[in-house]
Amino acid sequence: MEFKGFLIVVKDAEKAKNYYQSLFGLTLLADNDGNMILSDGLVLQEEKYWRGFLGKDVTSKSNSSELYFEEEDVDAFYEKLKTLFPETEFVNPPMTHAWGQRVVRFYDPDGNLIEVGTPM
Repeated sequence: MEFKGFLIVVKDAEKAKNYYQSLFGLTLLADNDGNMILSDGLVLQEEKYWRGFLGKDVTSKSNSSELYFEEEDVDAFYEKLKTLFPETEFVNPPMTHAWGQRVVRFYDPDGNLIEVGTPM
C-alpha cells in the first residue's frame, strides 16, 4: 500500500487550484471535473461532490488538521501572502517556537488550516 495524497474540500476547484499554484507553486496533474490532483499529493474536491458522497455538511475552519509546507524565509512568504491574498485570515503572524522553528498559520479561502514553517 502507498499513501498518495491529502484531499481537502473546496467550494470552487478552479479558484482553489489558482490559489495553490500562485502561492505554493503546485502544478495541476489531473482535472476530473471538480476533483483536481495537484503536485505534492494535494487533491482538491468540490464541496458539492463531497457532501454527496458523505451525506453530511462540511465544517469550515474545523481546526482538526492542517496542510504543512516548509519555506526558508517565512517572513518573506508572509509578505507575499498578504500581497497576493490580502483578505487572508491569520491564526498567528510569523512566530518562533521554543525549538527555533519560525512558522505562520492561516486559513485558505475555504477555511482549510495551513502552516508554513522553516525546515526542521
